[in-house]
Amino acid sequence: MGIFSRFSDIVNSNINAILDKAEDPEKIVRLMIQEMEDTLVEVRSAAARSIADKKTLNRKLESLERDTADWEAKAELALSKGREDLAKAALVEKNKAAQAADSVRAEYQAIDESLGKLNEDIARLEGKLKDAKIRQKSLLARHHAASKRLKARKITHTYKVDDALVRFEEYQRRMDDVESKVEAYDLGLPKDLDGEFANLEAEESIREDFERLKARVASRNDEANG
Repeated sequence: MGIFSRFSDIVNSNINAILDKAEDPEKIVRLMIQEMEDTLVEVRSAAARSIADKKTLNRKLESLERDTADWEAKAELALSKGREDLAKAALVEKNKAAQAADSVRAEYQAIDESLGKLNEDIARLEGKLKDAKIRQKSLLARHHAASKRLKARKITHTYKVDDALVRFEEYQRRMDDVESKVEAYDLGLPKDLDGEFANLEAEESIREDFERLKARVASRNDEANG
C-alpha cells in the first residue's frame, strides 16, 4: 500500500506536515513524488478514455438525431398520402430514436462533467507534484551542504590529528638526538671521573713537593759552595 490510498489523499495532503514528521524526509518525498507521478498517469489515462467516450457518444447522438428527423419526415409524408397507419408507425420510431438520443445526451453530459473534474484534479495534482519536487530539491541541497560540511570537518580533524602526530614524532626525534649526544659524550669520558680528578690533584701536589724539595737542595748546595 502506498503513502496515499486515494487520489483525494494526495490533493488534500499537506506535504510539509508529512515531511516534518518523517524520520527520513528524503526517502518519503521520493516515494510521494513517485506515487504522484503514477497517479497522474492514471488520471490522465482516465481523462483520455473519457475524451474517447465523448467522441463515440457524440457520433451516436448525431446518428440518433438524424434518425429522429428522418422518422419525422416519413410520418409527414405518410400522412400527406393519407396513410395514417404509416404515419403513426413512423412517429413511434421517431419517439424511440428521440428517447435514445436523450439517453445518449445525458450520458454525454455526465462524461463531460467528469472530464471537467478530471482536468481540475490533474491541475491540482500537478501543483502538488511541483511543490513536492521543489521540496525535494531543497532537501537534496541541504543534504549536499551538510555532507560537504561533514567532509570538511573530517578533513580538518584528520589534519589536526596528523599534525599532532608529526609534532609528537618530531619531539621524539629531538629527544632521541639529545639522548644520543649524552650517550656519545658519556662514551668519551673516563669511567671514574672523580678518580681521575683525584689523580690530577695528587700529581699536582707531588709536583709542588718536588719543586720545593728541588729548591731546598739547590739552596743547600749554594751555601756549601760559598
